[in-house]
Amino acid sequence: MTSSSTPPGLARFNDLEERAAFTALHEVCASTAWARRLLAARPYATPGELYAAADAATAELTPADLDEAIAGHPPIGRPRPGDPTSAREQRGMAGAPAELQAEMLELNLAYQEKFGHVFLICATGRTGEQMRDAAKERIGNSPEREREIVRTELGRINRIRLARLVAEDA
Repeated sequence: MTSSSTPPGLARFNDLEERAAFTALHEVCASTAWARRLLAARPYATPGELYAAADAATAELTPADLDEAIAGHPPIGRPRPGDPTSAREQRGMAGAPAELQAEMLELNLAYQEKFGHVFLICATGRTGEQMRDAAKERIGNSPEREREIVRTELGRINRIRLARLVAEDA
């Protein structure tokens, strides 16, 4: 059991059976190493402690771990059917005009051809135009520069998802 001063949503997460907690973390980030690292550090006293551990785990992902995490994300503009998380996160593209959606699809394909993985961006709160503009800008990056941007974007996505996971009314 966790301390009574721990926020209820975080206490609920801390108290989950190990397999259930791993599954919940793996839904936040598809990297097995990331999920295992956060699982091993439970219990967390504050959400800030959890987020700091998540940031550290993201920073330490190996190239293979990062690839595994990226592979868990659908392309922008094409959330996975039946996946409310990706649909919610990509809401800015959902109502975009067909022309913008088609342009984003082309950018996704060009990006994937250049970098070998989906264009990853923290889409929460961004418009379709903002995501398109970011893809246009980032496609000119070197693979090394883009890899670090992807790691940063993954960290942002993970924090938002963790906040939802430990929300009081989850």
